[in-house]
Amino acid sequence: MKLAEALAERADAQRRLAQLKQRVMLSARFQEGEEPPEDPRELLVEADRIAGQLQDLIERINRTNATTAFEGGGSLTDALARRDVLSIQRDLYAEAAQAASVRQDRYSRSEVKFVTALDVPELRRRADGLSKDYRELDARIQAKNWEIDLAE
Repeated sequence: MKLAEALAERADAQRRLAQLKQRVMLSARFQEGEEPPEDPRELLVEADRIAGQLQDLIERINRTNATTAFEGGGSLTDALARRDVLSIQRDLYAEAAQAASVRQDRYSRSEVKFVTALDVPELRRRADGLSKDYRELDARIQAKNWEIDLAE
C-alpha cells in the first residue's frame, strides 16, 4: 500500500469514529418505555475496532515518514514540519496585514485617529511568498506520498 492510500484510509477512519461518536451520543439516553435508535454498546465495540485500526495506520504512517528521505536533505517528517511552520507563518503575515489595513472612518477631528505600525504591502508580499513556498512544498510531499510504500 502506498503512503497516500494509507493517509486516505486514516482520514476515513477518523471520519467514521466521529460519526460513531455522534451515533453513540444519540443512543446513550432514551425515554423509558422506548428503544434507542441503535444499541450504543455495539456502536462502542465498532468504535474500539476502528480505533485499533487507526492506531496501527498512524504508527505505520509515522514510521514511514520518519524513515523516508526527502529531497534537499532530512526526512519526510522534517518536510511535514516545515510545511506546518510555513502555514503558521503565512497565516500570521496575512492576518497582520489584515489587522493593519483596517480603516476606521472619523466623523470629526476630535475622534481618535489610528495609524498602522506595519508596512501592509510588505506583509502581503511576505504572506504571498510563504503561500507559494507552502504550495510548492505540499506538491512535492503529495508526489512523494504516491511514490513510497507504507512501512510495516
